[in-house]
Amino acid sequence: MKITVDDLSGPEIAGFLNEHVQQMRAITPLESKHALDLDELRRPEVTFWSAREDGTLVGCGAIKRLDADHAELKSMRTTPQRTRSGIASRLLEHILTEAGRRGFTRLSLETGSAEFFLPARKLYEKFGFERCAPFADYRPDPNSTFMTKLL
Repeated sequence: MKITVDDLSGPEIAGFLNEHVQQMRAITPLESKHALDLDELRRPEVTFWSAREDGTLVGCGAIKRLDADHAELKSMRTTPQRTRSGIASRLLEHILTEAGRRGFTRLSLETGSAEFFLPARKLYEKFGFERCAPFADYRPDPNSTFMTKLL
């Protein structure tokens, strides 16, 4: 698998992310949806990675700088045909390494609290993330689980 920084200019990644946002809208109430759209992911404080196998897009993830020491994990997604095949673990390992290399000492995330998100929460726990209070601009929300990890 090859993981590279993606400038989000290609139609394939745009479609992949649109599917992600549509899936989140179908599962999560609109007021609790925190997935970033393409324009938000192109902001200078965001670094976005695509994961490909044999040229095929299989996953993505991003970090958003919150301050000099703290970043947020965003847009983690594996193509539905490849869930639970190790792609998310490899991508998360890469992002954690890059976050540390960039000088961040803490990485936090928001994910859903519904049953659908249980595999994601288990993945994050496996990598040492622990539940925490809302951070940045988030507010308490019964549809959200907040997690953080010191790097």
